[in-house]
Amino acid sequence: MTTTTSSPPRYTGRQRLILVILLGAGFMLSADFSILNVALPEVGEGVGLSLTALPWIASAYALPAAGFTLLSGRLADLFGRRRLFLSGMALLAVASLLGGFATTPEILLVARTLQGLSTALSVPASLSLLTTTFQEGATRERVLGLNGALLSGGFTVGALLGGTLVSLLSWRTAFFINVPVAVIILALTPFLISESKMPDRVRLDVPGAITVTGGLLAVVYAIIEQSMAACVIGIVLLAAFWLIELRTAAPLAPLRILKRPTVKWGNYAGLVVFTMETAMIFLMTLYLQNILRFDPLITGLIFGVPGLAAVLAGPIAGRLIGRHGYRKVLPGGLAVQGLATAPLIFIGSDRMGLALLIPALFIGFFGHVTSIVAYTVTPTSGLPNEEQGLATGLTTMTQNVAITIGIPILSAIAATQASELAGIRLALTVNVIITFVSVVLIWIGLRPHSEQSDSAPAVRTANEA
Repeated sequence: MTTTTSSPPRYTGRQRLILVILLGAGFMLSADFSILNVALPEVGEGVGLSLTALPWIASAYALPAAGFTLLSGRLADLFGRRRLFLSGMALLAVASLLGGFATTPEILLVARTLQGLSTALSVPASLSLLTTTFQEGATRERVLGLNGALLSGGFTVGALLGGTLVSLLSWRTAFFINVPVAVIILALTPFLISESKMPDRVRLDVPGAITVTGGLLAVVYAIIEQSMAACVIGIVLLAAFWLIELRTAAPLAPLRILKRPTVKWGNYAGLVVFTMETAMIFLMTLYLQNILRFDPLITGLIFGVPGLAAVLAGPIAGRLIGRHGYRKVLPGGLAVQGLATAPLIFIGSDRMGLALLIPALFIGFFGHVTSIVAYTVTPTSGLPNEEQGLATGLTTMTQNVAITIGIPILSAIAATQASELAGIRLALTVNVIITFVSVVLIWIGLRPHSEQSDSAPAVRTANEA
């Protein structure tokens, strides 16, 4: 066992091509998201969308991406992961064409909604294909490390090139760039990736699917629009979902999975990792453009250059997990993310603030990606293959919900102050406090299983067999 863990993983030629397909899809979605963020003002102007309605370009994507992810992960388990992945890629190509040719706000928002739904279909299926193609242990950890590195690489490439592409060509390139990549993936996937099989086909938990999807949509909408009515509806629906899962014979989310410390605390960690970092990036974008008066291209460069640290962090994180275990690496990476954010509380209104910001981004992105890789490994460890779609659906849902709610929550905190700079400082203070409290909670939550975290799943599986 020790030899297997320490020796470098080796991949067959077919496995390398599978990695190119699945990791390439994630890289494309990450880069596209970053490019479109840079292009938001131009997109709104191009279709006649008012300034106050611009957040809906992001929200129209985030709502279905978060709301349908858990359902899609289970559908992938039941009806085929490759089938769901291909469906998501096909829908992405159609939605991107629709968005690229959009001339009205309505068409653009429909395209963004379809893109969000395509993400909900493809990402859990893609992750579960990765976790079932590569066996648990050093091989899977390295693959998930590469996945985290390429997701961050996509963000970095989007930040570096987004402003340039939009300036030289058009905001429509942010949509059209997806189409050829999606077509290539659709053409190659059937020849490289075999369809997953469920040993015993069970019926889908329709009441659970309706209540959890409706509940997530309502809660995310409530946070974005600050709607108390939507919040109440969401809580009621999620409570109904919990009761349904206790009674149904074929639950959408078996409670034995939700009660696992690795699943529970792993997903809580993911919520904090993505909520706090996404909000920090948004607040620093406001700081760079509204206070230091940099244009979008310079802002992209400031984020992109330190973002190169994130590209390096993915492979390193995989090795750290193999050596120290996810229980140490997950809170450790999150602690680095929080420590890097802490100095930003003291930034001023002059450009000397860059002396704090750039090193903090460099260190913070490294910790952030390390946390992402550990977070991806933690909730999927020790689960049988037939439940990997559900597990990866949960992790993807957590990520999408976190990305959606982080900005409005910390923006609301910032808005309580008279000046924008004071508001940014207060929001970052809350960010750091939540992060460090969460580090302690995650460490304690995973502690009872620290000694058997890596080896116990294999032992349990052997005993159960």
